[in-house]
Amino acid sequence: MSELLEIIMLICFGLSWPMNVIKSYRARTAKGKSLAFLYFIIIGYIAGIASKFFNHAYMSDLAGKWYVLVFYFLNLFMVCVDLLLYYRNRRIDKKESRRK
Repeated sequence: MSELLEIIMLICFGLSWPMNVIKSYRARTAKGKSLAFLYFIIIGYIAGIASKFFNHAYMSDLAGKWYVLVFYFLNLFMVCVDLLLYYRNRRIDKKESRRK
């Protein structure tokens, strides 16, 4: 049951990240975005992934529970994409401020 709840949590987070990535892509600005927040989320996902690898019970049944890690990696990937967009948008902001 705890794994099911963990997957539901990861799916809910996972559904929000694509919307956030699309918003960042379209906005073309880093204003209102928190770089620290993105890094904390990345660290959190890495810690979640590491916890699975250090959990002997989980690793002993990895063949039956691999899908949980897939959700962690998918979410981590989306946050990293959002982080890259942050840097792209910050560069766009700097170009715009030089024009003014």
